[in-house]
Amino acid sequence: MSTPRLEISRVRVSSILFLFSFSILTSPASSSKIPYSAHCSSLVAESPPTTPSSTPTLAFRFSAGYFTGGDRILASDPNSTFRIPKSLSFRPRSLHKTLTPTTLQIAGTLVFRGGGIRVSNHHRGLRLRISPRNPRSFAQRGRVSFDLDGFWTESSGKLCMVGTGVARSAEGLALELSAVFKLNYPNSSNILTSVVSGVVESLDDVNSLNYFDPIRVLAYVQKDYEFTKVPAAVGSCSAVKVDEELLGFEHNDTCAYLNTLSMQKFRLKYGESCFDPICGSPRQDFGLSTNFIGLNGVQCSEDGRLRMYFFLANGENFGVTKIMDPLKTLVAEGVWDHEKKRLCLVACHILNFSTSSSQEVVGDCTIRLSLWFPSVLSIKNMSMVSGRMWTTLNRSEPGYFDMVSFEIVENRMMNAPGLKYNYTQIDRVKKHCAKDDARKIGERRYPNVKYLGDLRFDMSLKNAIDQSAWGYANPVFIGENFYNRYPPLQIQVPSVVEPNQSSWNVSYRIGYSFSGQPYHAYRVNEISAEGTYDAQTGVLCLVGCQQGGSSLDCDILINLQLAPLNPKEGEHLIGTIKSMRKTSDPLFFKPLKISSYGIYKTQASETIWWMDIEIIMVLISLTFSCIFIGLQLFHIKKYPNVLPSISITMLAILTLGHMIPLVLNFEALFSRNHNQQNVLFRSGGWLQVNEVLVRVITMVAFLLLFYLLRVAWSSRSADEDKKGLWVAERKTLLFCLPLYAVGGLIALLVHLSSAGVLEKTHRHSLWEDLLSYAGLILDNFLLPQFILNMFWNSKDKSLAPSFYVGTSFVRALPHVYDAYRAHHYIPHLSLSYIYASRDEDLYSSAWDIIIPCEVVVLVVIIYLQQRFGGASILPQRIKESGGYEMVPVVTQ
Repeated sequence: MSTPRLEISRVRVSSILFLFSFSILTSPASSSKIPYSAHCSSLVAESPPTTPSSTPTLAFRFSAGYFTGGDRILASDPNSTFRIPKSLSFRPRSLHKTLTPTTLQIAGTLVFRGGGIRVSNHHRGLRLRISPRNPRSFAQRGRVSFDLDGFWTESSGKLCMVGTGVARSAEGLALELSAVFKLNYPNSSNILTSVVSGVVESLDDVNSLNYFDPIRVLAYVQKDYEFTKVPAAVGSCSAVKVDEELLGFEHNDTCAYLNTLSMQKFRLKYGESCFDPICGSPRQDFGLSTNFIGLNGVQCSEDGRLRMYFFLANGENFGVTKIMDPLKTLVAEGVWDHEKKRLCLVACHILNFSTSSSQEVVGDCTIRLSLWFPSVLSIKNMSMVSGRMWTTLNRSEPGYFDMVSFEIVENRMMNAPGLKYNYTQIDRVKKHCAKDDARKIGERRYPNVKYLGDLRFDMSLKNAIDQSAWGYANPVFIGENFYNRYPPLQIQVPSVVEPNQSSWNVSYRIGYSFSGQPYHAYRVNEISAEGTYDAQTGVLCLVGCQQGGSSLDCDILINLQLAPLNPKEGEHLIGTIKSMRKTSDPLFFKPLKISSYGIYKTQASETIWWMDIEIIMVLISLTFSCIFIGLQLFHIKKYPNVLPSISITMLAILTLGHMIPLVLNFEALFSRNHNQQNVLFRSGGWLQVNEVLVRVITMVAFLLLFYLLRVAWSSRSADEDKKGLWVAERKTLLFCLPLYAVGGLIALLVHLSSAGVLEKTHRHSLWEDLLSYAGLILDNFLLPQFILNMFWNSKDKSLAPSFYVGTSFVRALPHVYDAYRAHHYIPHLSLSYIYASRDEDLYSSAWDIIIPCEVVVLVVIIYLQQRFGGASILPQRIKESGGYEMVPVVTQ
């Protein structure tokens, strides 16, 4: 399941121009203005370049680096809406040989990122046709890009470059920077030199606004690597005894599986004694308060040797701590032991690089790690990867900690051959989850395991005291097949569908955390569960295990009713998590209520299809509007004498109805969608292209209406015999304005009265309700013409039948469609309504009948007035009694 976010964010034109101008500013001036020899000759001698080098630029490229200093241009803004973690990257543009055989000329770009982005809402987004948006302005500080040129020498492993860059001050002023970049970059590396360090220094005067304090840099490089700690790693791996059966890999497949470890998240599991100050822990060593470790930068050789770096982090900022922060990073190398079926590693600390002038910034290689892949998973062990971490230090030495176990948090590995699951709780599930055959009767359809993604869902939970929590439920095995949420492209997911099978054994990992927890106490409660899923009833029943203090609590019952694929209004996933223990048991907990409003992938595909259809309907409607307006223009060209009889009020309403969306959404003509986080909008730009088409056609209709309004006004003003029409127009306006005002007041009162009722659900703002009321005025656009015809009592065929009938049909059709859509209501489609959007008009069962009837009545009235006279529809006794006064008319 995926949770829909169907509102499309739009960036204002001002934001686009700002970012465009900023990108221009960040294109630094030529670095040739700074003499290389004055700043780098003592480090790397300059040498004339000759031919392009065959050395790949990748050899000098690095990313995910770290830096300190440069606060004047890279300091975080305390008012930032989003914080950007410190990072740096270097991208070589060209490498050239020089007359000195061991020297290369290098040109490249060094980019620092850090600081934050400040976002301010100028006004609330107006959800209009097709793309509701939230216009914002962005102010970014903390990105500095240097364009550098220099030389690297193989003999000393030194790199020196000079160049210029552009940054922004705290006041937002553009700063033109000049700098020298010095880096220790050896030709080949081992674990001690795999992390390089250097400095970027300002060449501007200390008293200049462009001056910045030195920036110390650190980076994990990808040059030729020499493994030196493999024997130590293999030797220490014998310290870990593993009793369970493990997966082994063929030599050719080893790297394919080990590379999937990159960017994985592991949970450290401490014993009770590890909180004792005597034994210590890596958390104390790294100054952390929570229990996660990840790894990145995995590079594997064909013989199973590999290198990487580990980073420790807390649960909340794990996603932004993949940068090489030296205080929380370990550099490691090791080998896959095919005999013992495990990975053996030696890890080293990063030293205080900010004061180190040596090429080696890595040391203290006293940490050992071992990882393995269990071949059989169970409810008590669902991690595809487990491991241990320990130190070779003595207990009395600083930095010592007891052996710590860890396991992977989310199984995002490849489906290794031989991986199995051992179901042990199915009998208990059958005992506690009675099968209800009666629930199978009906037209309800539920997810089939053919669509594996539909069995994964996010959920919200509430406990007995109404505290809220967010959670997830991820399948581990479905039947005998491993579920991979992120299957590699080259791996085929095996079919788990058997003929005539409707019930499957399944296993899940369920996690949830309550909101409002203190930062230091943040944790995810995890449950390993297994049970059965019945695709005929949509019932998922599981027995789960959860760590309760020092013991494992396996008396947890999870009962879920999945939402059907064809839900009725209000239907969604519901369920409970409850303890099967007695209330007096210390591990007992009160039931947790579960709900989820996500949609299935099949529903998402259906939603996209409906959106495409509705976009086409919008385009067709607007196109026909243009055609009908064009036919009216041909009509007045053929019969110019009827032009003054067209209601100026009617034309003004139609013109404003097309102009306001253009004014409020003008930036949509130039901006593109930046919110691509939901599968519903990853459709090759189809939605964005059609949004622009809608705006273009709307603008064409507006221009045609504006032209029609202008010529009608000019024609009436130029005809002295038609002055009485202005009197009739004024009376029409005086009749319509109070009517519109009363309607607006009623809309305001309805909005205010519904505020309390809809407090906990989505409700429109006052502005959006007024926009819907404006749609009602547009639906009845013929009303001013009807009133004018009565006051003027004209038989002029001022409106072409194709115009007033066709335009009325275009306005009434969305209500007919909405009535059909309500009859075939699909809840997950409601947020994707584009045609007949509830933000543009009044739509309900009542309005979908009332408005088309009003439109038909007005069309019939206009037809009768143009055939028999404006007052012909009035009762005869009203005309005879003098209760109706017509404006004198001069016929031609």
